[in-house]
Amino acid sequence: MARGTILIADDDAAIRTVLNQALARAGYSPRATGNAATLWRWVSQGEGDVVITDVIMPDESAFDLIPRIKKARPELPVIVMSAQNTLMTAITAAEKGAYEYLPKPFDLSELVGVVGRALSEPGRKRERSTDGDNEELPLIGRSAAMQEIYRVIARLTQTDLTVMITGESGTGKELVARVLHDFSKRRAGPFVAINMAAIPRELIESELFGHEKGAFTGAQVRTQGRFEQAEGGTLFLDEIGDMPLEAQTRLLRVLQEGEYTTVGGRTPIKTNVRIIAATHRDLRQQIQQGAFREDLYYRLNVVPVRLPPLRERAEDIGDLARHFLRIAAREGLGQKTLAPGALDRLRKHSWPGNVRELENLVRRLAALYSQDTISAEIVDGELAELSPAAHEPDAASDTSRALSELVEGYLARHFAGFGKDLPPPGLYRRILRQVEMPLITAALAATRGNQIRAAELLGLNRNTLREKIQSLDIQVFKGPQA
Repeated sequence: MARGTILIADDDAAIRTVLNQALARAGYSPRATGNAATLWRWVSQGEGDVVITDVIMPDESAFDLIPRIKKARPELPVIVMSAQNTLMTAITAAEKGAYEYLPKPFDLSELVGVVGRALSEPGRKRERSTDGDNEELPLIGRSAAMQEIYRVIARLTQTDLTVMITGESGTGKELVARVLHDFSKRRAGPFVAINMAAIPRELIESELFGHEKGAFTGAQVRTQGRFEQAEGGTLFLDEIGDMPLEAQTRLLRVLQEGEYTTVGGRTPIKTNVRIIAATHRDLRQQIQQGAFREDLYYRLNVVPVRLPPLRERAEDIGDLARHFLRIAAREGLGQKTLAPGALDRLRKHSWPGNVRELENLVRRLAALYSQDTISAEIVDGELAELSPAAHEPDAASDTSRALSELVEGYLARHFAGFGKDLPPPGLYRRILRQVEMPLITAALAATRGNQIRAAELLGLNRNTLREKIQSLDIQVFKGPQA
């Protein structure tokens, strides 16, 4: 006896044949059509236990048909297939009410497994419709690794679950967090990001939870924390592995009780914030070392999302490079293309800095070279400049020597030898200030005073850069923008 009737709609006869055979072998009763009209007739007549449909049909888009199907038969699972393997396709499928989205080409055994789950689980009802089909894609890539990320994101936008994003620096963790917010039911609320590694450890609790007037020296007024700023929206905790243990304890209480107190305050404050955390560190190793709370880890790691490094999805490099060239053209750097040989060179590079490194290289190519087509030779030259073997050891040793000279000079001025009084404290902050000031000044000069680009160049949050400019009293030259 057949396990269920599966309705198939795809204008490709070969795909219909393959699906018919695979589903029949699995014990199902398939019926296939090449158009949306026939599929709708079958559904409206009460036929079928599961629908499998392509997005692009000759007479109607599946995204227009699915709402009618869900209205007529809310519990009928609809599985969407598409060769348009983008994040927006996956999100739109979820928003329209699809049970699952499968990018083409798909694995037949996976599809048969999805059909089995669809028959055993109640249909999942979606809450919102999309009006962003034509928006520029926030994430780029057609690789299998990125397709899985798209599918996970599409599911998570429909929930309020806490998410832990892991991946190497430059893989786009904050971008994924923003997508999860922008396509969620909290999208009308604020998206607030805080980077734990960019804030002095002693100030993190105040930054997160705010403080009362007089809570500590210099606290002259009550100040909002990031939780209060993010109320009703999403709070993105970047580099969560750098959070000190004291702040971890307070964060755990928020996740357990849904409330917090300000620094110096006594009255609990209820909070309605979705938490998304991210790190490039191995938190399990930090737990073993006693640097991260195990109970907090499990509270944050409700849904783990691992972003693959660029070297694991080299087939996406061409799409990413063309995307960054289009952005550069909109910024006035001219219309540029990459020669086939140039793309081959990019795909073979290891990209230790991941997507961020690729973006910086493409922007540099667009800015420095007047040719309409970027050749393989030009790319080879620029990649040679990026080679760690050729440059990083010298740069590291130069920096080390300069810092040693600073420290030795400081000690020579304050401490002539053993047996004398120790020099005044504050060496770390003094040296850090001397390093930060020329570094930030150089970044601002390179970007002609554009603080947004300077922050990207330095890898800092824009607000963090502004705070450092103010605290270091750096004069920003605002000349013609690059």
